[in-house]
Amino acid sequence: MRGSALLLGAAVVLTGCAATSGTGSSDLHYVSGDGATTILSIKDRAALPSVSGQTLTGTSLALSQFSGKVVVLNVWASWCPPCRAEAPTLERVAKALAAKGVVFIGIDTRDNLVAGQAYAANFGLTFQSLFDQDGALLLAFRGTLPPAAIPSTLVIDRHGRVAARALGGVDESRLLGLIDPVLQETS
Repeated sequence: MRGSALLLGAAVVLTGCAATSGTGSSDLHYVSGDGATTILSIKDRAALPSVSGQTLTGTSLALSQFSGKVVVLNVWASWCPPCRAEAPTLERVAKALAAKGVVFIGIDTRDNLVAGQAYAANFGLTFQSLFDQDGALLLAFRGTLPPAAIPSTLVIDRHGRVAARALGGVDESRLLGLIDPVLQETS
């Protein structure tokens, strides 16, 4: 029973970016996140769950090791067209905000390791990405503002709370609109 609940939860979390075949044809139909952006007030934020695992390069990484920093967490997959479209923006903004202490982390989900590694190399991603082949890392976000599509971007405040979320691909303006208010917070 618990296993099927986890699978159902993973299916609900990952309904955003999927290729499904049409009516017997070879055409693929694409379903993206709805583009919704949510920014939570400080009092409405939930603590970041314990999320850790192996990166695409085989090192261990825990989100808790970035306590005291603003973290941008981007959920992606190599097979996802809006993920490919937003990758250069994520890398550019990650480099621009590194001096301000903003850390970018990816979660490569529902993918295979070789494809995820190739994606990161092709887009020149310098930020680390956790490898989440079965979607288990995403399930940890229940009880917070969860990543509910592929791609999704979360902004984590300096106190380890989920502060903002964008469903679907982000451009620079939308991304900075999520990060800047959290970066400016003093408490």
